[in-house]
Amino acid sequence: MKYAFHELSYDQFENLVVCICMTLFGNEVQGFAKGPDGGKDAQFRGTAEAFPSTTAPWSGTTIIQAKHTIGQDRTFSDSDFFSESSQSATIQKELPRIKRLRAEGELDHYLLIANRRLSGTAESRIRRFISSECNIPEPSISLCGTERLELWLKKYPNIALMADIDPIDSPLIVSPDDLAEVVEALAENNDILKNHTDSVPTPRVPYDQKHRINNMTPSYAKAQQDRYLKDTKQIQTFLAAPENAHLLQKYEDTVESFQFRILSKRKDYQTFDEIFEYLIKLLQERDPVLRKHQRLMRRVLFYMYWHCDIGETEDA
Repeated sequence: MKYAFHELSYDQFENLVVCICMTLFGNEVQGFAKGPDGGKDAQFRGTAEAFPSTTAPWSGTTIIQAKHTIGQDRTFSDSDFFSESSQSATIQKELPRIKRLRAEGELDHYLLIANRRLSGTAESRIRRFISSECNIPEPSISLCGTERLELWLKKYPNIALMADIDPIDSPLIVSPDDLAEVVEALAENNDILKNHTDSVPTPRVPYDQKHRINNMTPSYAKAQQDRYLKDTKQIQTFLAAPENAHLLQKYEDTVESFQFRILSKRKDYQTFDEIFEYLIKLLQERDPVLRKHQRLMRRVLFYMYWHCDIGETEDA
């Protein structure tokens, strides 16, 4: 069974890492506590039961870090995660704290677990870098990616039960694939949206009534309407064109997925503004096409809302 680690929430992933470490090190693993720098750590003091192996376990103080991303197919080699020349990369930002713990005698071993793919080349390079920067022997540094996570969960099936990994409890995660294809097609036909008129069709539910039902704040609703309402007729015409039947199917698959996910997670958000902004951030992070066409993606998402394809209506 393969796990979609990117579909776990940050808290779920951190809890999973703690459960893994309790299995490999022992029940004395201390869970994550938010520090003043925003980082989250776990630690273990003593001799590990089975890490890195039962024959040569680590002994002393082990600092454990979990790094989670909601992006798909991310790697340890991504420049935002590791780059020797970039101080803003994730690993580089952790170095001062690692150095301090090492200097204070509070770190003998360092374990970094991330839901990213890790190649052998990247593992050697990053481990050497941390070793030289923080004065930690290379054998006392371990990096673990999705490949190793899968092996642990297969070897120790009780970990998933301990961590209570249940798809039903996953956060509001949606796939960007079908939406990206629709947005890209609209981008290739950008003249369509330039030919808008001042008259727009009346939505199925009056707009002010719709945002009250969905708890969208008046200021956010007005900003959306002022910017994007003029484009709804053109998007509707584009999707209704016979030659775009395959794109209409993609659109319908997208809204079906979005709607059910939104309705199931609606209680987790105070306003529909938050849902909109969360979706936009999530989709941008997960697909390069949607990152490139951010404004167009916002137009299509507004069309979904205006067209009553996502969100609640009076009938609901």
